[in-house]
Amino acid sequence: DEAGHALAAELSSAGALVVYIHCDVADKAEVDAAVAATTAALGTVDGLVNNAGLGMRAIRDNFLQDPPLFWQAAPDAFADIIQTNVVGPFFMARACVPLMVAQGFGRLVNVSTSQSTMVRSGYSPYGPSKAGLEALSVVWAKDLAGTGVTVNVLLPGGASATDMLPPNTPKEKLLPPQQMRAPIVWLMSDASSAHTGERYSAKDWPEHLSDEAAATRARSATQEIPHIM
Repeated sequence: DEAGHALAAELSSAGALVVYIHCDVADKAEVDAAVAATTAALGTVDGLVNNAGLGMRAIRDNFLQDPPLFWQAAPDAFADIIQTNVVGPFFMARACVPLMVAQGFGRLVNVSTSQSTMVRSGYSPYGPSKAGLEALSVVWAKDLAGTGVTVNVLLPGGASATDMLPPNTPKEKLLPPQQMRAPIVWLMSDASSAHTGERYSAKDWPEHLSDEAAATRARSATQEIPHIM
């Protein structure tokens, strides 16, 4: 929360209009209040990036060294991951999408993970939660066809330097979170209006290319359901 306020202050000092709202996406009442506060401050909601999530540290802090088998997960921790990673994006989208449909424009980006992680031993329920989110993304894109609201999936393309990993994880091979910036900006823009129900890897987004060329390089083959085998 303190870091969020600090970032908001930094952006505001640079001239950006920023409203910082702390919200637990797994709590519907908090989500509804956050979206209401956003529209009160900004007048509308044009884009939603579902990035909040819980990882395997909720199950076991040293999960990389000692991967938990699925039956070793505490039931409450298992449920928290599903609630945050699957139900949370639904709560957020449910609160924002009607506003977007009413104005004929909106962008949803659901942050996912690699397909191998979805079925990796020791990654239950985190991996399956992201497979569920990708399936939801396909359905939402179909439900919103013709409304001016698009839904796409973006994944880092590798392990990112976030607190979802144990603090002793070697940083040399981790991807910087900033690599998500360029694809998110494009996916939020008018330029991506013809693209929905698609999947992109930020690691494969060459920033030296034009946005369309970079998007083509980063786009996965179209598929009806996550290809996890």
